[in-house]
Amino acid sequence: MDWIQALILGLIQGLTEYLPVSSSGHLAIGQAFFGMSNGEDNLIFIVAVHVATVLSTLVVLWREIAWIFKGVLPGSGSAAGNGAYWQRSEVKYALNIVVSMIPVGIVGVFFKDYVEEIFGSGLFVVGCCLLLTATLLIFAYYARPRQKEHISLRDAFIIGLAQAAAVLPGLSRSGSTIATGLLLGNKKERLAQFSFLMVIPPILGEALLDVLKAVKGEAVIGSVGMLPLCVGFLAAFVSGCFACKWMIDIVKRGKLVYFGVYCAVVGAILIATTL
Repeated sequence: MDWIQALILGLIQGLTEYLPVSSSGHLAIGQAFFGMSNGEDNLIFIVAVHVATVLSTLVVLWREIAWIFKGVLPGSGSAAGNGAYWQRSEVKYALNIVVSMIPVGIVGVFFKDYVEEIFGSGLFVVGCCLLLTATLLIFAYYARPRQKEHISLRDAFIIGLAQAAAVLPGLSRSGSTIATGLLLGNKKERLAQFSFLMVIPPILGEALLDVLKAVKGEAVIGSVGMLPLCVGFLAAFVSGCFACKWMIDIVKRGKLVYFGVYCAVVGAILIATTL
């Protein structure tokens, strides 16, 4: 991998992690374009660009993250007092994030090998999953459920199920979680922020597991040089900051349907070219 390839792949990861078009699917397309048959051949690069997108989330949403951490500390928060801890809005929000992580945690622990087999199934699977992403986004755009004031624990778990399903290449994580939240009647102003915060622990956990596998010799680290690694990391971080802010605004304005059309077109092209 040279630095130009690393730049392009880093930009792809940073932009598509937040835009509802599937970062894993577009990374697979980019790797296929450059003749990279398997993401594990460049494991350290994949880990680096994923960590870069997490850092971009921390930068863009640092006020919300600080609000959560401050609120879960005993003796502080919006409703400090005897018996009021579990009623704090910050604590409830943190519990929603924890509950949303349960499905993807189960998939990661018990079904990771099966998921990795699917990831190696080629661009046909990516195309099919992109069509599914398009269906979700378009359906969520036209659905008009009654809106709720807050995301409940039940809704957080269902949104977490959507995140777990989005480990499939081509099934957008942000698109699936935001569309599912909209279909459940949650306000779009809150969903993008929740969707981006709930993915931080799973991505960091996955990166840690990949590093541990590489240390134990169970995975291929790859031969990415320091320059491509740094270029890819910076590209993913900068584009991730831009895409995160842009996506929050897009969700507020209800423009997800255009990404649904894009996913449908790209998915159809991939399926047609791989049959």
